[in-house]
Amino acid sequence: MIINETTKSLEEKVYLLLEESILTGEYRRGDSLTEMSLSKKLGVSRTPIRSALHRLYEEGLIEISPNRGAVVVGVNGDDLADAYKIRMRLEGLASSMAAERMDEESLKKLGETVELAEFYLGKGDVDKLKQLDTDFHVIIYKASGNRMLCKILTELHRNIRSYRRMSLGVPGRLERSIEEHKSILEAIRSGDADLADKLTSLHIENAMNNIIIASKREDM
Repeated sequence: MIINETTKSLEEKVYLLLEESILTGEYRRGDSLTEMSLSKKLGVSRTPIRSALHRLYEEGLIEISPNRGAVVVGVNGDDLADAYKIRMRLEGLASSMAAERMDEESLKKLGETVELAEFYLGKGDVDKLKQLDTDFHVIIYKASGNRMLCKILTELHRNIRSYRRMSLGVPGRLERSIEEHKSILEAIRSGDADLADKLTSLHIENAMNNIIIASKREDM
């Protein structure tokens, strides 16, 4: 893949591409990322690659050692468990705050994600459903009115994207996820902060349980 140098800075594009490749499993734990091989593959000089690798190191997605250079760490099992425990608490909080603060425009958008999800479920468009799942949660993060909470949850959501795909890949999970979204939507619409909190926390717990099911299947 050759990177086009049009809009974002070259370093930013390289960073985002490598981050995406790690988080989606294209580069797996233990894989080496050398500046020379990446330079040839991406069609860029080694300078933006070096900067991107430094950012990935700071993010904890790679390790850099004198002998092997950059080695992929990714998101391991312990990281995943911690991330979902944090998500359960913080997403519940975000939903409770959204129930108290969400304006009509955001509420309309939230409802549209659920309606579109039901439509694309009938079409069997899994990629669109995954994007709508992300949109649903991001709308709630923003509607919480808490910038720090939104930033933390957006980062968490991005870092576990490959595992979220595993969860939604479990038979029947997409249908149940949409029904859970509908219940959360109704709680927020009615302004019931406590119920929105509980339903959202349960939704994240169900997603975590499905990841456990999916990972066991992959190990078989």
